[in-house]
Amino acid sequence: MPIDIEKDDVETALRKLNAREGSFRLLEQINKLGSWEVDLKTHKSIWSENSYRLYDIEPFSIEPTLEYFLNHLLPEYLPRAQQKIKELLATHEALTFQGKIRSETGVVKDILINAQALFDANGIALKLVGTTQDITAKVKLEQKSQELSSIIENSASEIYVVDYMNDKYLYVNKAACDALGYTKEELLKLTIFDINKELTPEMVEHLKNSYEITKRPYISNQSIHTRKDGTSYHVQSHIQKIYYDSKEAYVIFDTDVTQNILVSELVEKQSKMLQHQANHDPLTDLPNRTQFQQKLSDAIANAKKHNTTFALFFLDLDHFKDINDSLGHHVGDVVLKEFAKRLKESIRHEDTLARLGGDEFTIILHNIEKLTDISTVANKIITAMQTPIPIASNELHITTSIGISIYPEHAQDKSNLLKFADTAMYKAKAKGRNTYQLFSAGMSAHAYKRVIMENSLRIAIKEEQFRVYYQPQINTIDEQLRGMEALVRWKHPTMGLVSPMDFIPLAEELGLIVEIDRIVMKQAMKQFALWYKNRLYPGKLSLNLAMQQLHKSDFSTVLFETMAQCDFKKEWLELEVTETQVMSNPELSIKRLKQIHANGIDISVDDFGTGYSSLSYLKKLPLSKLKIDKSFINDIPKDEDDIAITKAIIALAKSLNLGLIAEGVETQEQKEFLLENGCECIQGYLYSKPLPADEMTKFLQTF
Repeated sequence: MPIDIEKDDVETALRKLNAREGSFRLLEQINKLGSWEVDLKTHKSIWSENSYRLYDIEPFSIEPTLEYFLNHLLPEYLPRAQQKIKELLATHEALTFQGKIRSETGVVKDILINAQALFDANGIALKLVGTTQDITAKVKLEQKSQELSSIIENSASEIYVVDYMNDKYLYVNKAACDALGYTKEELLKLTIFDINKELTPEMVEHLKNSYEITKRPYISNQSIHTRKDGTSYHVQSHIQKIYYDSKEAYVIFDTDVTQNILVSELVEKQSKMLQHQANHDPLTDLPNRTQFQQKLSDAIANAKKHNTTFALFFLDLDHFKDINDSLGHHVGDVVLKEFAKRLKESIRHEDTLARLGGDEFTIILHNIEKLTDISTVANKIITAMQTPIPIASNELHITTSIGISIYPEHAQDKSNLLKFADTAMYKAKAKGRNTYQLFSAGMSAHAYKRVIMENSLRIAIKEEQFRVYYQPQINTIDEQLRGMEALVRWKHPTMGLVSPMDFIPLAEELGLIVEIDRIVMKQAMKQFALWYKNRLYPGKLSLNLAMQQLHKSDFSTVLFETMAQCDFKKEWLELEVTETQVMSNPELSIKRLKQIHANGIDISVDDFGTGYSSLSYLKKLPLSKLKIDKSFINDIPKDEDDIAITKAIIALAKSLNLGLIAEGVETQEQKEFLLENGCECIQGYLYSKPLPADEMTKFLQTF
């Protein structure tokens, strides 16, 4: 649309343009934006097409870097640019930088950069993101426009000339009309307040005063333009005071930055989301361990300041591992979410509930006035768990064990408060679970002993302080040795022999049983190979196999490599698995045991009759033998129930064509009963207690 002015005015304007050496022609390319990002870890950058064009190079013709930008800055702007980068890395706020670059064609350009750093949850800067705008034309216009002679009608930017006194539009360009949906005639009847609905006279007065005070060539502002149809968009304004037709006025160069705003809002939203994820458990959406630590610090500081008391609850689900192993982790997740929901419903809004990980949860119970407040909440939680959780067509009954420490009575620091609550929780488990325990000094001693035992156990594994004892297995018909069971003993350098009952449960809990199993396996196989080499014929080696070992993906490899290293034959080996352990994950256990059995190794079930196995699973196991648990043998032949159970196990083994062995046989009466009822192989003190290798060698020589 042509400018609606008289011919004389046009000639006057052209003369002024020529006099000013065509400076305003540069406005045709004003406000071209290029977006970019810099990965602070890899130092790689991504530029939009316009970012390349700012340097007068073909898009994507080079690999962009932060150094490329710094190298093209004029030297006098480099220190300030480097300082701005440091500020970006130290603050979460967006910053701007204006400077000059020399393009690849030698052209010096003024640029305006808007940038922001993105941080991770630990406050480490990950990326720099922003836009670069070629403002060369605007800068030259601002520097030279003491009197505004003309405005290029077809500039891509919205350009407005406004009466300084009454804020009415004196001139608008085509881009402004197109952006707002008004004709030029309509806009010239309006004031800036008609299209800037959020703008007030007070805000405009403040901008004018800022301009007068700072004495800068221009000032910047962001506002929202409202179109004729009622829709709106964001603009970035550069405002400069000028004279227009001998009248005091100001010129506004507006750029639509709606997309930039949307990107910034998206970045902010994603930043908040990442921050939330960094501080919350993804499954339950509760505060995670990181946020819990901060909440606990805040609780201590607040209680100290106001001389108040709070309680720290440490909770976990009883037998949760069994749920995961038998029903799968997807069911475990459902249980954890329901557990978290019930916990949240059992406490006040101002209390803090967090998930530390796994099935471990904590509660900070603020402003405790009396001990009954603690017991009331603990009992409320335990009661809340009594309602079964429906899972598909089944119902799961869950319970929780709770340990409680109190600030400042038990401790005044985070570490001990958490440690003491954890210790009390283990005491609750020892008392039968589904209960709560307040911390006491005696528990601390017990926890200390447990830590000492754990450290000693790790040293024992490293130094291989374990010894293998052997207990013979005898066929009572011909009184011949059929094999022996390998039993682990811990020979501690100061405590002497440590009972397996004192360290095996801890080793299983800590996941150390696998390493102990492998030490025992290697020692026993070496010893058996030596006995065979010396023609002592020890029969089959029965090795107890922990499920953690069986479920290791490399178990078969380790087993056969150890056999090869020890010159141990597979026909000498029998692996014993317990009934209860197999049923914790029957499908996986059956699969792994079948693989081992297919390689010629016998499998027996230890402690049979004490677990909860299903016959449908039992018949799928590649078994060669059942071992009757000693708990059924102890009171034979006096206890009728034990007699009935033992006979039933023997009958079951016969029907499945399985071998039999009874353990814990100590009397002649027990031996005769077993032999009479079809169990010929026995193991127990009647023949021998477990013996170390040297004593077992003597036994073999004389047997």
